[in-house]
Amino acid sequence: MGHQIRVPGAVLAAVLLLAAAGCSGVGTGSGTGAGKAPGDDPKPGGATPSASAPAGSAPTGSAPTGSAPADAKPPSGDVLPGMVGASVARTQLAALKIAPPGTMSGYSRDKFTHWAEQGDKCDTREVILQRDGANVTRDSQCKAVSGTWKSLYDEVVVTEASKIDIDHMVPLAEGWRSGAAGWDAAKRKAFANDLTHPQLLAVTASSNRSKGDQSPDLWQPPSKTAWCQYGRAWTTVKSVYGLTVTEPEKKTLSTMLDTCAS
Repeated sequence: MGHQIRVPGAVLAAVLLLAAAGCSGVGTGSGTGAGKAPGDDPKPGGATPSASAPAGSAPTGSAPTGSAPADAKPPSGDVLPGMVGASVARTQLAALKIAPPGTMSGYSRDKFTHWAEQGDKCDTREVILQRDGANVTRDSQCKAVSGTWKSLYDEVVVTEASKIDIDHMVPLAEGWRSGAAGWDAAKRKAFANDLTHPQLLAVTASSNRSKGDQSPDLWQPPSKTAWCQYGRAWTTVKSVYGLTVTEPEKKTLSTMLDTCAS
């Protein structure tokens, strides 16, 4: 028979107490964010964006380079979304690449799908008519049947939707010859239906057709009170979409920005 080792009762009790302490979990952080460094918790509003974007959203993969800083609020009175102040617009303008107009070879308005469906039977045109008008009423098919619109370009007040055009601030053809010729169909569609940036607005049909596809050095709004907004909007759209400008175009845009109140 082997020899039995007798362990004093006091020692045995101490060993049992130490073993119990080691299993208690004290100091592991259990239930109090174990393993997290400060700042790991999700911040409000930090949810992952949806994988699909509406037709009027910014082009996929191209962050708006013309966004204003949080403290650089656009002046009051702007009628377009996504506007920046004059100082930000001047910074955008200085950064635009200068290049001669590209060829119109291959151009077709059909390559810029519009007007896109925006839900509830409404297309982009009807959304803009609602946004830019006052007291607008629609029928069951989302068509504007009454309302009042004031055209930025000529300050004319219109009460019939049929006499309103939705203008592309940077015309589709102008976009084509300044960079859009190299885009895919999805980006062209986004450009033609952009509800986020100052690319679309309701104006009189006569002023829109007078403008055509001309750049600011060739056509300016007849109402000079619109020049500040027009110059900022055109510059922002070209900046957001990475489009080029010509020397005369850039010079005229600078003149327009000079009309903005300091």
